Parts: sequence; structure tokens; C-alpha cells
Amino acid sequence: MRIKILAFAQARDQLGFDEREIDCAPEHTAREIIHGLGPGASIETMRVAVDCEYRGWDDPVGDAKEIAIIPPVSGG
Repeated sequence: MRIKILAFAQARDQLGFDEREIDCAPEHTAREIIHGLGPGASIETMRVAVDCEYRGWDDPVGDAKEIAIIPPVSGG
């Protein structure tokens, strides 16, 4: 299946892209997918959203169409 990966701010800088489509299997996790794209990416402080809903990094993506990697934000 094809899935779109969206990377914002630091995630974009670490992975070297802001949007990419890849092939994956429903049993793959967001962690596996991202580490396959950027083995050195530091995602521990980032959140992942699968089809616009926050999920755990180790949850299978199932039949999702999109994964977004969201870095921590601060505001004032």
C-alpha cells in the first residue's frame, strides 16, 4: 500500500524532505517506516499522527493514508 509521509520543522530537517510517498505494509509501525527513511533521525521528542490522529510510534499503521511527524512546539 502507498502512504504519504509529512515531516514538519526539525523532522523535515532530519529526514531531508517535507513530503514523500512510500510503499509499506499494514503491520509496519510509524517508527519502522521513519527509521527506514532516516536511520539517524531522532524522533523521541516528536509526536506522530496517523490519518490526523495522534498515535503511538509502535502502533501498526493499518490501512492509513498519511503519517505526520510533528516536533515539539512552544509558544507564549
